[in-house]
Amino acid sequence: MFQKKATVFLYAVSPVHVGAGSAVGIIDNPIQRERHTRHPSFAGSGIKGALRHGFEALGGPKDHIDRLFGPEAGSPDLHAGAASFGDAQLVALPVRSLRGGYVYATCPQALARAQRLLALAGTPADWRLPKVADGLCVVGSGDLLRDGKLHLEAFEYNGSESEAVASIGRSIAALALPADVAHDYFRDKLGRHLAVMSDTDFAYFSEHATLVEAHVRIDDATGAAKDGGLFYTENLPPESVLIAPLTVSKTRTGRKDDELDAEAVMAQLRTVLHERVLQVGGDATTGRGLVLSRVVEA
Repeated sequence: MFQKKATVFLYAVSPVHVGAGSAVGIIDNPIQRERHTRHPSFAGSGIKGALRHGFEALGGPKDHIDRLFGPEAGSPDLHAGAASFGDAQLVALPVRSLRGGYVYATCPQALARAQRLLALAGTPADWRLPKVADGLCVVGSGDLLRDGKLHLEAFEYNGSESEAVASIGRSIAALALPADVAHDYFRDKLGRHLAVMSDTDFAYFSEHATLVEAHVRIDDATGAAKDGGLFYTENLPPESVLIAPLTVSKTRTGRKDDELDAEAVMAQLRTVLHERVLQVGGDATTGRGLVLSRVVEA
């Protein structure tokens, strides 16, 4: 039974490729997505694995890795870990805008799911979620609009300004980003440039507004591109915001002499997670997968 709960916000600093394996289609290496919403997601096992891999480099004691995350496969000393990460759900996705460069696009469904996770972890968010019809968009600041229209990618929406949406944006910014000078611009922009569209319209952007890169395999002998060596890799774009649940228990090694209670386990995880940059997913050697994490506790 887990005794402590928290939520972890993940803010993409670079493109992130958490792969779903091969697929039949134009994109050879797609990212993970939820089956029912088609929103990009990070599997909890991937987040846990990334933290385990970087635990010592982030300042965690090496001898606590097995206690917190469980032993490696094949170990003679098998027991469950004390930390459990849920899948990260999409909160906001950057979408190119005619004004403001880009907006933090979201929808009532994504906001309600984030609100639910926060409440389950004991930090309820008092967000008044707007009802938005297809083809409409509610923004936190009118400076995104031109003649009452919001232009995203090649699409035009009838837009309106709402202080309630601005308040949600400021709340998410305060929860997801550190209160330092380096993040002042992004906290301010998230507060002003949150754009809430319908669940249907957001589903389209969450599937078609990701970053797709072309790669070419090089023949070592000739130094030229291999025949059939062109492939496409999908990434979640920088400035994306996700949220994941985190629950912990006391350590379960079965040895009383090295037992840590849930409070101590959460404290250690907070030390290596809170306002730290993790590398999640693949393509680490090309600068992919950098996410800023922030732990929110009750």
